[in-house]
Amino acid sequence: MRRERDLGTPLGKKTGEVLQSGGLVSDKIIIELIEDWLRLHGGHGFVFDGFPRTLRQAESLMSILARLRTALDLAIWLEVSEQTVKNRIAGRLQCSECGFTTSSSSAQFAERAVCPYCDGPLVRRSDDDLSVLQTRLQEFRTKTEPLASFYGKMSILHRIDGNRDRESVFGDISRLIEDKVAA
Repeated sequence: MRRERDLGTPLGKKTGEVLQSGGLVSDKIIIELIEDWLRLHGGHGFVFDGFPRTLRQAESLMSILARLRTALDLAIWLEVSEQTVKNRIAGRLQCSECGFTTSSSSAQFAERAVCPYCDGPLVRRSDDDLSVLQTRLQEFRTKTEPLASFYGKMSILHRIDGNRDRESVFGDISRLIEDKVAA
């Protein structure tokens, strides 16, 4: 979404204001993007990060996958405290050229905030402020938290402690995916 906004596409213009204020882009737009992506790339061997975020999106995804005759094997829920979220957002840096994201606490970027991939400047996102974060957290509590129950009832939900260091969290996620691929 942010890439679309930065490119100035019609979709990006529609979603830019919503993203800036911390709200969620409409289910309709997100579902259309996901359905187009699945038709283009196929319904096997994919990982979505940050989708679905609402029950309507989850239900629509299940309908799309049923039409494609594929199943959803795994839903990963990263459990992260609000304090951890606040700390991570406060230190987040993003490349204004390619979108690479890192932390200002990373020793590698403490002295020179330059992207290691494209040499673009690493900057704070304009929507990374406290008021926007409060809106995001409220949206999460009301719209996203119900997904844990939705996927839990399907017996595909796996919870991971996301408060730990990124290597530990990544290792747990990788093992879950590898176990599903091997099965």
